[in-house]
Amino acid sequence: MKVAVVGATGLVGRKMIEVLAERSFPLDTLIPVASERSAGTEITVKLPAISGTADYTLKVITLQEALELKPDIALFSAGASISREWAPRFAADGCRVIDNSSYWRMDPSIKLIVPEVNGGELTSSDMIIANPNCSTIQMVVALARLHEKLKIKRIVVSTYQSVTGSGQKGIAQLERERHSDTGVGISPAYPHPIDKNIIPHIDSFTENGYTKEEMKMVNETRKIFGDPSIAVTATTVRVPVEGGHSESVNVTFEKGFEMEQIFEILRETPGVVLQDDPQHNLYPMPLYAYGRDEVFAGRVRRDFSAENSINMWIVADNLRRGAATNAVMVAEELLRLS
Repeated sequence: MKVAVVGATGLVGRKMIEVLAERSFPLDTLIPVASERSAGTEITVKLPAISGTADYTLKVITLQEALELKPDIALFSAGASISREWAPRFAADGCRVIDNSSYWRMDPSIKLIVPEVNGGELTSSDMIIANPNCSTIQMVVALARLHEKLKIKRIVVSTYQSVTGSGQKGIAQLERERHSDTGVGISPAYPHPIDKNIIPHIDSFTENGYTKEEMKMVNETRKIFGDPSIAVTATTVRVPVEGGHSESVNVTFEKGFEMEQIFEILRETPGVVLQDDPQHNLYPMPLYAYGRDEVFAGRVRRDFSAENSINMWIVADNLRRGAATNAVMVAEELLRLS
């Protein structure tokens, strides 16, 4: 099987290649793809399906060159404009595309998939599948079984998002500021300093006063759960952290519950690790979620100010669980259908 990774030199693209290796995805050819500017760059990878334990070097090629190689699956993480133009071209040539950009997510003809939540919606005829926003993925994984059992009415979420969500530019800006480097001549990722700061601004603002990132969480959550009646409101915030996104989530259910029922549902939720022992200082933190594929939930407690409501804290590695791993898991689901 030939697998192309479009955006192979970026943070998510490199992570996709790592995850393909770790999960022993059954490929015999890896095709690393990037812009014409990056074409010819050499990357070193380790893929057990091809080379066992040995490292080997591949040369990055252009989109057109990759298309001519006729991959079976393409994982896209190169931005919306690339996905808009090239995903249909790959799909028309028989390649299944799993797209990590925002372009296809709200297209009613394209499925938006988190395998543990709605992977059963996939069919063998799906040629373009959208990967949700990283913050949406970890939230819906944690809430999926609760929604199934108690039916969610409303979600209020505030995020604390890592600089890795801004790619290399976000990491570079944080590192420059931490080392007192003025960074002259280098375009910053953010309109304000990020070190020793918190910026309540991710993506551009829309006419309703919310950012695009916030509206992604609203709209994607409803689509993934297949329920447009769920009320969702979000505030997304950038914090000076590398390696994981955190979320404070308040959820109101239609049905009443006992707290032990909530804990039991979370323990049984696929993809979720419950870390909730405040007496021993056990709760999810991005430092310890880094490099992991699970979604961590904790600080779970009844909201005494509202009927049938809880507060909880959700943490995951945004590059892995929120992007690369989800895409590879979708690819695995497609293999099972073939």
